[in-house]
Amino acid sequence: MATETDVLVIGGGPAGITFSRVLKKLRSETSITMLRPEEYSMVYCAIPYAIEGLFEHEKVYKKDSLVTDVGVDLVRTHAVNVDFDNKEVTDSAGTVFRYETLFIATGAVPVRPPIPGADARNVFTIKTQEDMLALIARVEAQAKKAVVIGAGAIGVEQAQAYREKGLETHLVYIATRVLPNMIDEDMATPLHKVLAEKGINLTLGVGVERMETVENQVSRVRLANGDAIDLDPERDFVCLSVGMKPDIALFEHPRLELEHDGIVVDARMRTSLPNVYAAGDNCHFQSAIDGKPIGGKLATNAVPMAKVAARNVAGIADEYPGFFNGAATCTFQYRVGATGFTEELARQRGFQTVSGHGSTTSLFPMMPGATELKVKIVADAQSGRVIGGQVLGETPTADKVDTITLAIQQSLTLKQLAKLSYSAQPWQTFFPARNAIVEACENALGLLTKQA
Repeated sequence: MATETDVLVIGGGPAGITFSRVLKKLRSETSITMLRPEEYSMVYCAIPYAIEGLFEHEKVYKKDSLVTDVGVDLVRTHAVNVDFDNKEVTDSAGTVFRYETLFIATGAVPVRPPIPGADARNVFTIKTQEDMLALIARVEAQAKKAVVIGAGAIGVEQAQAYREKGLETHLVYIATRVLPNMIDEDMATPLHKVLAEKGINLTLGVGVERMETVENQVSRVRLANGDAIDLDPERDFVCLSVGMKPDIALFEHPRLELEHDGIVVDARMRTSLPNVYAAGDNCHFQSAIDGKPIGGKLATNAVPMAKVAARNVAGIADEYPGFFNGAATCTFQYRVGATGFTEELARQRGFQTVSGHGSTTSLFPMMPGATELKVKIVADAQSGRVIGGQVLGETPTADKVDTITLAIQQSLTLKQLAKLSYSAQPWQTFFPARNAIVEACENALGLLTKQA
């Protein structure tokens, strides 16, 4: 016997939860069934801090009541077949779910690169409950050494966690700087310095050639420059953090448009099939800055995409403008945030850029705890339009990043953002005469004037 539902949701992460809650709020009479393969939905970005032991790891588990309390039927099961023509999904137990509307929120899975030895038993990725528990078990089983391959936000956060737990930690990445999707080389230099000062062995600009194994456990990581990192295969481990790919292997149909980075959706989150919507990390979409395809695998993208999808399913026309990719992370005492395009990415996408820097302190300089704050603004040199920003300091940066994102959303120019009206108070900002965002814009304008 088949289970009938108005809306079937495949996936229980940020997009699935948000879509279900918003749709139920808008149309309470709509029956919604969510198929979630994981035992728990998780706060993925907190996993490195759970590994570090900053809190009990159970705190990264989201409560099922987020969806069940609004009347969603949550089923813990694996979808194994999707019949788009007959509007049916079959799970691993053979149960058939029939729907009128399908919402795909399967997210993304970690990339496991084709490096010899990458499938060994002591090589981990980081995303699921199983990943987290396996890494915690290795750390608590008296591991002495960890090798993290990949230096994006999660890679850097992991390296910190293992170092804080007392492990000899190696951070290896083929790019020449950490956080290359967030910041440019000039903003990364202080992070390289602090990583080294804290005892992390940082190897940048070098790829991994192979991993040598003993009884299917890595005993040596061979780098492309000829160096090697020896491991105790019974204790030590490698963690891959080289990117994510959309979890879309289940979805095949001649008329379902797919790209390498996900299911193609329009601004209303509609796929190329009728009554099939998608949002989040499993989607192929575009930058809101230049309208061209770009990666955007962030929960802060998945949530607004899911809201748009829910409104459209409810009959309320709404559109998602595209990715701005505002993000933040921590590197020991430093807080790092960025939005829009880096200088490097902007040039790759055809922009001529101009950049300005602002440097103040987080508080009035005479106040206890005042620390340096740096801001970089990236703009299109032809129009002066702001297209990116980067912030570095020892206090939270997300508020500054969000301000710059709003400027990008509103297509503000350097001249307009330089007129930002701001507040000032000794415990919270620098002197009224200076604001790091304004200063960065003014410095960039000065460079434009010199070039004219």
